[in-house]
Amino acid sequence: MKITVQSSKVLKPAYDGSVPSVATNLATPLTMFDKVTYAENVNGVCFFHPPVPSKSSLETGFVKALAAYREWAGRLGVDANGDPCILLNDAGATLVEATADVALSSISPLEQTPDLQSLCQSGGGDNGEEVMVVQITRFACGSFAVANTLHHLVGDGHGMCRFLMAWGNATRGATVDRIPVYDRASIFKPRNPPRVDFEHRGVEFTKPRPEQKARIINRVNCSDTVVVHRVHFTPEMLSELKSQGSAGAARPYSTLQCVAAHLWRCITMARRLDGNMITKLKIPVSGRERMHHPPVPEEYTGNVVLWAQPTTTVRELVASPLRHIVEIVSQEVARINENYFRSFIDFASSGVVEEEGLVPTAALAKAATDRSAAIFVSNMKGVPLYELDFGTGQPLFLFTRSYPPVDGFVFIMPNLSSDGGMDVQVGLFARAMDIFKDYCYSLTTANAKL
Repeated sequence: MKITVQSSKVLKPAYDGSVPSVATNLATPLTMFDKVTYAENVNGVCFFHPPVPSKSSLETGFVKALAAYREWAGRLGVDANGDPCILLNDAGATLVEATADVALSSISPLEQTPDLQSLCQSGGGDNGEEVMVVQITRFACGSFAVANTLHHLVGDGHGMCRFLMAWGNATRGATVDRIPVYDRASIFKPRNPPRVDFEHRGVEFTKPRPEQKARIINRVNCSDTVVVHRVHFTPEMLSELKSQGSAGAARPYSTLQCVAAHLWRCITMARRLDGNMITKLKIPVSGRERMHHPPVPEEYTGNVVLWAQPTTTVRELVASPLRHIVEIVSQEVARINENYFRSFIDFASSGVVEEEGLVPTAALAKAATDRSAAIFVSNMKGVPLYELDFGTGQPLFLFTRSYPPVDGFVFIMPNLSSDGGMDVQVGLFARAMDIFKDYCYSLTTANAKL
């Protein structure tokens, strides 16, 4: 597949006559939730039915959406106090238009391969570069792809999706209401007096150790390749997992928790780890649904995510029935409630992080070696990308990814499957992938060995 870039331009927000003037010297500080997320770009690609919208309608819709969501037209920087922030300078975002010399069907099924990297631009976010780059690729058959590269410090999956949907609406000619740029710091004020009721050292924050720095070097020098496999769970597989995971429970556990527990176990077995090792599953929990006093504004763009971190030994994980693993996951997810979110806000606002030289654990997450026992889940299932529409209906298919792919990173995708199933993208070292597939699709651990 050959991708040819036809044009690339930085587009700035276009305000209509209802906005007489917009200040471009403002800044909104990053919150504690922004600071503890992954400080990197996130890529996603959505594929659509033909025909491709016109160049003018795409550009017009894009600048209208930027006017509604100004943060995506800004830049990362520091404010007058030297604190990290988003500069609301309306510097713009890059829109790339390209063509592919093949039909979309020729690259199906769509797996994460280096060839598909050409559908995405590398993006910026550092050194004054844009925090969003998007690429429209027209295929020879008339289908098209919309690829986005957005910086995670600016927003979570919910915030990213809202911009993309606004762009789709504006491209179709629908009205896009301007969303206020919230003073991020004011939304997450600490309590008076503050109450740190939970431990946040070693959870959201940690103090780097020398061996963690060595892991970064080891990972760079590792000769094995990380590959990505898309697992499709059919409705029958999901039903069986939910039945196994909820056996004996007072009420059924969620499908998501059962799938996450199954993947945790299968990946751990594929890695052939020592039974005494501690293994951890990091699964995101959104504060949008949990914080009510006060609630988070629905249209808020920034990050509002913490992580549940169910933990056990490799031996217990492998030897226990699925229902026990699901119970561990469920209890930990339930623990990350409003009280936990408020405790985190109070801790992060107390000055302890700066005094003790703590750093976000997310900053070290991708430094894991091939012997790491951690698994990181990115749950996109609740992000309504299936509503994205540029005039030809919902996406045919989509994927999100970390590039280059990272061992142990799992993406649970929004439901676009026509059969009602679920798609999950799993990144593993190549030597472990075939073993993982055997366990994952068999839905059993009868032959598990440590």
